[in-house]
Amino acid sequence: VVMDEAVSLVKELMKLSADKEVLFLHGGASTQFFQVPMNFLSQEKKAAYLDCGVWGTKAIKEAKLFGQVHVVGSSSDKNYTYIPHGYDVPDDAAYFHYTTNNTIEGTQMHSIPQCNVPLIADMSSDILSRDLDFNQFDFIYAGAQKNIGAAGVNLVVVDKNFLLKANQHLPSMMDYRMHVANGSMLNTPPVFAIYVCLLTLRWLKKLGGIPAIENLNKQKASLLYTTLEKSSLFHLPVPKEDRSFMNAVFTMTDQSLEKDFLSLCKREGMIGIEGHRNVGGFRVSMYNAMPMSSVETLTELINEFINKYSS
Repeated sequence: VVMDEAVSLVKELMKLSADKEVLFLHGGASTQFFQVPMNFLSQEKKAAYLDCGVWGTKAIKEAKLFGQVHVVGSSSDKNYTYIPHGYDVPDDAAYFHYTTNNTIEGTQMHSIPQCNVPLIADMSSDILSRDLDFNQFDFIYAGAQKNIGAAGVNLVVVDKNFLLKANQHLPSMMDYRMHVANGSMLNTPPVFAIYVCLLTLRWLKKLGGIPAIENLNKQKASLLYTTLEKSSLFHLPVPKEDRSFMNAVFTMTDQSLEKDFLSLCKREGMIGIEGHRNVGGFRVSMYNAMPMSSVETLTELINEFINKYSS
């Protein structure tokens, strides 16, 4: 009953067509980094990948174990602070893979790439946060712990026709066809994690679905970015058109003030805004569960800091 309702709600909220299958699988998105190419790539084929962050880089590394990888575009030249544009996806690629939102770098793709090959997206950090035509994708995967539920389960949406192209002779647990045939219960699924997903999906539906949460997410991000932009104390490394609604990344123009800002936040009970250890600075994650009131409180602290330190 839990599985059936969870699958039904995913289909309803994402407005999925009848040719899409929904799976809840073990493991995080990192498992999908190798499971996708294991199913859809081979030494005789090549896959196209967009390299726009840490997670995309990890996916590329895993895919190379199974076949040729053609990187169509990369933003590594500027530490992944922007989304590559103007790239071409070869028509003979087995698929095109990209990451929709980059948590560490604070970038997000705001339109769906147009190409003539099957489209695969890692939506781990922005799934269910904005209204997209999810039927344009042949394969979607997302680790649950950002916007869907508890860690330990993966949401997968796969097109039935794309599934026909999967490789043969795969280990059963790695074969998407086996999971579809067994309703995500080829073995004991992560029951509690899926139940938490169900509760979240019910909450999202009651809230008004994806359009309602998208409106809230845009309000949160707009308030924070507008507040940061008004002072030269803060530096936003990502251009406006590529900024993430989920993860706002910023630094101090004067790095010596970073400790002071962190101290102010901690003193006022605002925790968890340190940037990822790989990039430093600050990162504010505004996933679906983050209320507007939390962002308002943070912007009040930012304004207090600006008033104190602006010359």
